[in-house]
Amino acid sequence: MTPSALGSIIADLAGAPRQAPNTGQLRLTHQNGGVTHTAARRIPVGVALGGAVLVGVLTALQARVNGQFGVRLDDGLTAAAISFSSGLGILLVLSAVIPSGRRGIGRLVAGIRGRSIPWWMLAGGTAGALTVATQGLAVGLIGVSMFTVGVVAGQTICALALDRAGYGPAGVVAVTLPRIGGAALVLVAVGISLGGGAVSSIPLWMLLLPLLAGAGIAWQQATNGRLRQKVGTPLTATLVNFAGGTVILVIAALIHSAFAGAPRTLAVEPWLYLGGALGVVYIFLSAALVAYTGVLLLGLGSVVGLLVTSLALDALWPAAASPSALTEVVMVVVALAGVVAAAMPWRRRR
Repeated sequence: MTPSALGSIIADLAGAPRQAPNTGQLRLTHQNGGVTHTAARRIPVGVALGGAVLVGVLTALQARVNGQFGVRLDDGLTAAAISFSSGLGILLVLSAVIPSGRRGIGRLVAGIRGRSIPWWMLAGGTAGALTVATQGLAVGLIGVSMFTVGVVAGQTICALALDRAGYGPAGVVAVTLPRIGGAALVLVAVGISLGGGAVSSIPLWMLLLPLLAGAGIAWQQATNGRLRQKVGTPLTATLVNFAGGTVILVIAALIHSAFAGAPRTLAVEPWLYLGGALGVVYIFLSAALVAYTGVLLLGLGSVVGLLVTSLALDALWPAAASPSALTEVVMVVVALAGVVAAAMPWRRRR
C-alpha cells in the first residue's frame, strides 16, 4: 500500500476534506441542488479490494460471536438487540468526540429538514438488523460456513442488479463479462459448499434467512455509501444504520420475550459482547469503500474474507451442518478465482 493511498483512505474514513492529488488526473465537479460534488480520487484496486476482504473477515467474526451469544442466551433476538445496542453506544461516543462526526450530524439534520436526504437513505439499519438477527438465530446451529453460503448468494445477485441500476454512490457500474463471470464463479463456490447432503439436515428457514441477509447487505452497502456522500463522513452513515437497527431489534426482542419469556441468565464471557464493535468497524469501512469499488466488487471482496474466515472458524469450532474440510478448501479457491476475474482490469484486444 502506498503512503498516498493510505492517506486517502484515512482522510475518507475521518471525513476530513482532501486536497486534489498532484497526479494530473481530472477531477470532475458539478452542481446538484446547490451542492458541489467533487469526484473522489482513485485508490489502487488492490487497496480497495483488501479493505473489502477485511469487511468480510469482520462479518464472519461477528457472525460467530453473535451466533454463539444467541446459543448462550437461548434467544437469538435478544442477543442481536444487545449486540446492536452496544454498537450504537460506541458510535454515539465517537460522533460526540470526533469533529467530523459532529459535522456529519449537523449535515444529517439539515438534510432531513431540507428534504435533500430521502427517507430510504435512513433505512439501512433494517438490513443490518436482519443480518444480526440471522446471526443470532442461525449461526450457532448451522455454522459460519452455511451462513456464508446464503449471504454470498444473496449479496452477489443483488450487487449485480444494484450496480447495473446505478443505485450505489459510484453510479452505474458496467456489468461486464468478467464481472458476470466472477460472480458466477462465486455462485459455483456456493454450490460446492452445498454438496455432501448438508442441506437436508438444515431447516428451510435457516437457508432463506441468510439469503435475504446477503441481499440486504448489498443494498445496505450501497445505501450507506450514498448517505455518506450526503453527510460527508461514513461515521454518521454508520450511526444512522445502528440507530434504526437498534430500534427494530429492541422492539422484536421485547415482543419475543413477551410471548416466550426473557433469557434467564446473561453470558459471562466478555468476547460474546464484541459483536456490536465488530459491526461498527465493518459497516463504517463499507460505507467508505463502496464509492471506490462499486457494489459488486465490494461484495465479491467481502465474500472472500467471509469464506476464508468461515473456513478457519468452522475448523476451530465445527458445527453439525458444516461442509467437510476438503469441500471448504475447494469452495474458497473457486471464490478467490471469481474475485480475481471480476477485479482484474481486462482490456479488449484491438
